[in-house]
Amino acid sequence: MSGLDFLPSDQRRLFIGGQWSDAEGGATFDVLDPADGSVLCQVADAAVADAERALEAAVAAQDAWARTPARERGEILRRAFELVAERSGQFAELMSLEMGKTLKEAAGEVTYGNEFLRWFSEEAVRIHGRWMQAPAGGSRLLTIKKPVGPCLFVTPWNFPLAMGTRKIGPAVAAGCTMVVKPAQQTPLTMLALAATFAEAGLPDGVLNIVTTTHAGDVSSAIMGDPRLRKVSFTGSTGIGKQLVKQAADQLQRVSMELGGNAPFVVFEDADVDAAVDGAMLAKMRNMGEACTAANRFLVHSSVSDEFAKKLADRMGALTLGRGQDDSTDVGPLIDEKAVDSVSRLVDGAVSAGASVVVGGQAHGGPGYFYPPTVLVDVPHDAEINREEIFGPVAPITTFETEDEAVAKANDTEYGLSSYVYTRDLQRTIRLAEALDFGMVGVNTGLVSNPAAPFGGVKASGFGREGGFEGIEEYLDTTYVALAVD
Repeated sequence: MSGLDFLPSDQRRLFIGGQWSDAEGGATFDVLDPADGSVLCQVADAAVADAERALEAAVAAQDAWARTPARERGEILRRAFELVAERSGQFAELMSLEMGKTLKEAAGEVTYGNEFLRWFSEEAVRIHGRWMQAPAGGSRLLTIKKPVGPCLFVTPWNFPLAMGTRKIGPAVAAGCTMVVKPAQQTPLTMLALAATFAEAGLPDGVLNIVTTTHAGDVSSAIMGDPRLRKVSFTGSTGIGKQLVKQAADQLQRVSMELGGNAPFVVFEDADVDAAVDGAMLAKMRNMGEACTAANRFLVHSSVSDEFAKKLADRMGALTLGRGQDDSTDVGPLIDEKAVDSVSRLVDGAVSAGASVVVGGQAHGGPGYFYPPTVLVDVPHDAEINREEIFGPVAPITTFETEDEAVAKANDTEYGLSSYVYTRDLQRTIRLAEALDFGMVGVNTGLVSNPAAPFGGVKASGFGREGGFEGIEEYLDTTYVALAVD
């Protein structure tokens, strides 16, 4: 069983209270194949009434789920992990169809995303409070960790599995119920994940999936209910700001993983070949459609020509095509709007004085393709260095000194990930302290790891996912004062 057959038609509906159901009035919407724009299938298009029904199911299940022993919650996560691992090929193919990434890359996401289920299956039994004597004597201080309660998760289209598991995993481990609204471009992987969790024994109502084209109305309806206690969102900074404002009305806890503008800094002492290898990882993962993607390449002038040539050779050798084809290295972008946005940024950079080394022109269809592109002599203040590209484009700007590199790297409203290539240990320490980013990759183009805290600062949001810190986002602390005679 592969492709769309992996998700039967009766599961392309809403998943509420452990049951598959149609949206109000039987409404549906099309899921498109970004490789050619054709319709893959239809899924249920939830209305506000459906969203309210999903929250009701989560609220109804919350008390019993919170009382469920931590070991049992962990074992459910472990069973889900094993089922996803067994079906990794089917998940990868489904993801490739709806999102466009290559099968190899989709398989990598399944492995990465599934690790959140394994990690938090182990963390479920390690939720700790503390006990201590009051410093002045006469009483004992006890702290208890409790689940925050029903949550709303809004997940993006670029990593349909991993962005779900890194929210669902800690919520299940902590004892929270949830409503998940996946991106309308990529609902199928999340629906398949819901079916897998049901098979793993997750009780009805703990996980509810609402697919919809009415994202604003649905989210507002759920967030307007005081019984919702937490919102976790991965997506654009603009939408994140709107959700934070809405959450303020009910004083809901929020976790925001928002936009990025990652600098990739290559110093004069760097191993240039290693830096190019890292650049390929940091830039080309997911066709560049990643918040952690290297967005700006800051390269010391003494190695910039060598770096640009080697990077252009590597990127120019990549083959565009449908993600399911074995010969494909780079799949399509998510939609026509994405291609137009990348084209606008590249054209703007060229108009500002940049030169195209390779690529630089949209594919022209069918499908939403943009070729891997390398630009040199990009002015520091060019729009392409200010905005998140979200495509396979590497703009290169030079620098002369370490202070200049740090200043240029930090000259952005965003602060998610950053990358540094140098052989100087003392410089590494200085940069880790000076760079205003939540994550710093040193001599590596890959920073994401389920065992590490993922998140940013400034306009890239707040809160952490993964690591020991990830489960704390789903726990409240109760302090108990115990009088002792």
